[in-house]
Amino acid sequence: MGRGYIVDDAVEEYLSKLCEQKASQITGLLIGQSSAQRDFVVMATRTPQREESTASAGNSLDKDWVTEHARQVSRMLPGGLSVLGVFIISDTDAKDTQTTLRQLVFAVENLISSEYLWSPSDDDVTDCVTLHVNSKTRKTLCRTFDVKDPKSMAKPADWKYQSGVCSSWITVLCCLNVDIVVPLPENRSSTENMDECLKEGLKAWTQKIENGICLLDGKKLLDDTELTTGQRRNVKQTYTAQLLLTSCEHRVTDVVQRCGGSVSVRGAIHSRAYLHSNKPKAKLAEKLLKRDVLSTVATRVQMLLEELMIAEQESSVRDKKQTAQFSLPRRVFCPVKGSGPVCVCDYQFSYEELSEATERLKEMLDIDAAEEDLDTSQEITAETVQSGEDMHSDVAAEPTVETAEELKPKRSNYIGVAMATAVALLATAASMLYLNDI
Repeated sequence: MGRGYIVDDAVEEYLSKLCEQKASQITGLLIGQSSAQRDFVVMATRTPQREESTASAGNSLDKDWVTEHARQVSRMLPGGLSVLGVFIISDTDAKDTQTTLRQLVFAVENLISSEYLWSPSDDDVTDCVTLHVNSKTRKTLCRTFDVKDPKSMAKPADWKYQSGVCSSWITVLCCLNVDIVVPLPENRSSTENMDECLKEGLKAWTQKIENGICLLDGKKLLDDTELTTGQRRNVKQTYTAQLLLTSCEHRVTDVVQRCGGSVSVRGAIHSRAYLHSNKPKAKLAEKLLKRDVLSTVATRVQMLLEELMIAEQESSVRDKKQTAQFSLPRRVFCPVKGSGPVCVCDYQFSYEELSEATERLKEMLDIDAAEEDLDTSQEITAETVQSGEDMHSDVAAEPTVETAEELKPKRSNYIGVAMATAVALLATAASMLYLNDI
């Protein structure tokens, strides 16, 4: 027998509701956490429909649309949660969808993993799940593929529903001060140039995070120490973590290179990770927390750079090195109802209402959240964020609040526009972002 999947009852209910919709085919993502013995699926979310899609599209499946949705969903998942695979609901035979499911699960994993800063570890699970649900008979067929093996064939997997899958999961919380400088390329017209420059610029900082010492409730635990107290059902177990960082031997300031500017991110970020209750160990807590730190910082920086690139392309004059202010968004958490302590996250700009965050949660994760459900207390947005850049000549040399409003990111609530423009969601808690010309 292949891998086993323990699936929350809420996922079964969600998939059943999707089966009732009058659609020839529905695709979506399966979200949860992997472990050596089994995987835990705590959420499922459908792929949003494209506004321009019409009935004439028939049964055609837009792979790029599905994978881009997976990329954006991945950015909204804290440490310990990841996209485990994909599902398709249709009234056709399961065998007819296996090729499509295989293509999707490989494409999704390749796009998501391309944004990781960290290197894979030996204990990482490389099997991803595909699920077909027959909308008429409700029969399910679960298969896995080793996404690191291009020649991987489908393997059978056990799919079992269970109540309260993550009701006793452990939460690990951490607040970390960040001070990073990233050089910008001279040619910022290409997203690929920006992505490469970002990864290279964050390489030294990534090494610091990976080599940092993690304390749980003030103690350095051995890697194999079991966090057994989290196994009691419906009992919330929370650890407060500290990351102690040392200076890297290779410093960014030691490198001389020609570039078109720099990005400096300074402030404090809130990071968290969730651990399954099947005898989790201290080593896992440290790995998931560090990956959340790397992911949330890199994602936010990347998204803001994409916004700045768009702003530059729309500017007709770039002949002055000037400064402007930006007010950055904060990380907002939303509980996954019926899933114990587990939360997902979004990023809220200072000029946005909480209702816009709830709309994005609905659009991207199909979560019906009320404003009072959101936890906005973990990160406080800095009042002013300064940047120096080859901005439009109308930008005042002295930072002002008006300037921040003028240059605020053109963000959309909906995936249709968000995908077309790679909308920025950058944030660091109580932070300031500086863009300084060199």
